[in-house]
Amino acid sequence: MDRVLIEALKVEVNIGIFEWEQRIRQQVIFDLELAVDAARAAKSDRIEDAVDYKAVSERIRELAAGRRWGLVETLAEATAQCLREEFGITWVRVSVRKPGAVTGATAVGVRIERGDA
Repeated sequence: MDRVLIEALKVEVNIGIFEWEQRIRQQVIFDLELAVDAARAAKSDRIEDAVDYKAVSERIRELAAGRRWGLVETLAEATAQCLREEFGITWVRVSVRKPGAVTGATAVGVRIERGDA
């Protein structure tokens, strides 16, 4: 199976478990890996036969910015579910990082995999 990568997709969201975090927008960074069969798209050279990276990125931005999130785990799970249901992706690896959340760390986050590879 082939993989489509979308790396370091930055989105401003309401996320965090503390009350003050819910009043501000913070950046999260997504890394997405999607299992696809790229052969048809490679042969036709047509976007209609491929996963549209722009459409996926826009949908994830919309999903993430569309509500308040407590945990990065919840956001990662919702992202994986969205990709599998709306784009027909059979397997996905989603990483969500929150820069500056812990003093001394560049970022904290979670990486999940869902589906059959």
